[in-house]
This record gives sequence, structure tokens and C-alpha cells, in this order.
Amino acid sequence: MKKIKIVIVEDDSEIRKLTEEILSGVADMEVVKSFSNGDNFLKSLEHLNCDVVLMDINMPGKSGIECVAEAKPRNPNVQYLICTVFENPQYIFQALCSGATGYMIKNTTGDKLITAIREITLGGSPMSSQIARLVVNSFTAKPTGSIHAEQLTTREKEILDLLAQGLMYKEIATKKEISVETVRKHARNIYEKLQVTTKMEAINKVYPKSV
Repeated sequence: MKKIKIVIVEDDSEIRKLTEEILSGVADMEVVKSFSNGDNFLKSLEHLNCDVVLMDINMPGKSGIECVAEAKPRNPNVQYLICTVFENPQYIFQALCSGATGYMIKNTTGDKLITAIREITLGGSPMSSQIARLVVNSFTAKPTGSIHAEQLTTREKEILDLLAQGLMYKEIATKKEISVETVRKHARNIYEKLQVTTKMEAINKVYPKSV
């Protein structure tokens, strides 16, 4: 029996080990490698022989979306299944546009994860039920997000995207190799342009809202 070869990219050690344990007990699956961040995954990519990559989004260094965008063209046959806590439609579309084939929430049961991995290798695009609902809702929502987003510079969009992922100013500064004060300045500019006073107001104004 040919096994589905799986790579896990997840910075949370407990989640990573739990996922390994769940999949190690499945007869037709094999975890060939695990990584705690996307940068190490990309460095090892050419030496990996796998069918499916379970990819987290928010990690130190490059995000999961950035990793998929860089890795997918290098080996189009590998399927990427995003496994994350984020249910923001903006991330879903970013992930799918970058080359991911499926999008699952981390609280998905082990059985559903196993089913999703099998489905993705058979040509399907598995999504958690709540993610599928968000995708449907986003098609019926008023397309105001892109209009507001056009008011921001590329750097401001990057900063707002990281804020939406839950990163603090200090973490954003480290990730983008800029000072914390520069991050604050960008945030002030974002709030002023969008005519809002809080981070959540800015996020809700730019990104499609979920119902």
C-alpha cells in the first residue's frame, strides 16, 4: 500500500506533536518531516519527498501564506493544506491564491483532518464547514474592502495584515526588520486614512466581514 507522505509546518510544539501522533497511527499515511517554522521548511524543500504539507499561517519568520507562494511553483505536485486558527476571509483567499488547496481550522477533529488529507490527494479541496460558510458569505457581502484597501500603501497593508493576525507591534517590528516606533507611525497613518480609532475598526473596514 502506497502511503501518503506528509510534512508538518507548525510553530506550536504541542500541536505539532499531537498532529504527528494522530497521523502516525494511520495505515496509509506517513509523516516524513516536521518543521517549527517556514524558513527551515523552505531551506529543506528540495530534499523533501512528500505529497501533502500541513501549513500553519502565523509563524516566526515567513508566514505560511508566504511559504506556500514560494514553495508551490518549485514543486506544483505537492498539495498544501492550511491548518490555522484564523477564520478571516482575507487569509482564506490569500492562502488559496498563493497555491493552497485546502483550509482547515485547528480545532478540527483528527478524523476530519485525516479525511481532508485523503481528499486533497484525490483532487479535492477540503475546507472546515465554518470556512466554507465564510467563503460563501464573502461572495454575498458588499465589496467595500478593496476600496478601503486602495487608500493604504503596500507597507501599510502589510502592517495591517500582521495586526489582523494578532501580532504585537514588537513582533511586527522584528518580522519586518523595522523599529517599533516605525510600526506605530504606520498604524497611526492607517487609522487616519481609514478614519478609525482602533485596530479592530481598521481590520473590519479593510477586510471582508464574516457573518
